[in-house]
Amino acid sequence: MASTIETTTVSNSGNVSDDTGKLILRIALGGILLFHGYAKIENGVEWVKGPLGNLGLPGLLAYGLYIAEVVAPILIVLGIWTRLAALTIVIDMFMAVVLVLRDKILTTGPAGGWSIELEALIFFVAFALFFLGAGRFSVTGGRDRWD
Repeated sequence: MASTIETTTVSNSGNVSDDTGKLILRIALGGILLFHGYAKIENGVEWVKGPLGNLGLPGLLAYGLYIAEVVAPILIVLGIWTRLAALTIVIDMFMAVVLVLRDKILTTGPAGGWSIELEALIFFVAFALFFLGAGRFSVTGGRDRWD
């Protein structure tokens, strides 16, 4: 008598280890960026209007920092619209490097690390979450089309 082995999918997004890894990435990215967002709330974003103007971009875009560094991190931590929020952060970090740090792209800092390593790490973690989505351990359980 042959036995049948049944396989069960733990979630739509993968197995428990995958979902746990996504949760850790979401909390780390969102938590780190919320500190940046808090600084923008406390100090404003007026200082960004100059670098935007130097590239011929409207100063109004500076207010996008509130979306990218306050709203998007909260959405990511909760696992709501994770892919869209992550893409917003990817664009934010790209613009941060272009506007403020472009002269440091090929340099090292005082401790020997890459001068833009924090921005690069945030960029690549957000980019990974754009492809991975929220996972099962999220408010939507990974079932939102933007997760």
